[in-house]
Amino acid sequence: MTKPLSSEAQRLKDLIDFDKRIYFLILVILFLIIRYLTNTLILESIPDYDALEQRGDFMIFHIFNALNYLWTPFAFLWKFTVISFLFWWGAFMIGYKVPYKELWQFALVAEVVFLFPELIRLLVFLDPSSSVTYQQIDEYRAFSVLSLLGPENVADKYHYALGTLNIFEIFYGILWLYGFHMVSRRSLGESSIVVFVSYFIPLAIWLTFYIMVYKE
Repeated sequence: MTKPLSSEAQRLKDLIDFDKRIYFLILVILFLIIRYLTNTLILESIPDYDALEQRGDFMIFHIFNALNYLWTPFAFLWKFTVISFLFWWGAFMIGYKVPYKELWQFALVAEVVFLFPELIRLLVFLDPSSSVTYQQIDEYRAFSVLSLLGPENVADKYHYALGTLNIFEIFYGILWLYGFHMVSRRSLGESSIVVFVSYFIPLAIWLTFYIMVYKE
């Protein structure tokens, strides 16, 4: 017999009961707008930007960004597939049977958490001072270990890992805690174990691997 949803799970289910296709389209558009504006700020922070732009020195940069914009929806779809598989696999290893489709749909919903650090970076550098460099804009990660220590005080090989360790990853894990609780109908305690095994351990492994293979 299927367990009834808890009050928290029912509220979350009602909250995310909307057309996921329209939501995905809106999510992609928002990310693209923010990234376009941020990339514009990065370019304009480069000394003599106007002269260099007229000479065509940024053609490769523009081509790379255009390809990145085109790849964005496919990158999201790939990420949702990997994340939901990790949760499905982690639950399976512990002994829980969970519908993969519902995990994938929740991965789509949960991605909105990572819209906020992108937006914060844009707002922080919306009117940058003349001393701000393009590298400072590019490497800025709000509420991260990297921002706490300062990129200039940390070796380059640790920038990505420490930038990834931020408060939004914690929010993402908490959101998944309730999401897995809703999808699996397992207790919050059981769901927390799945989140730790399925997300935070793989994340730690990936960041460690990145640091180990990083080359100057």
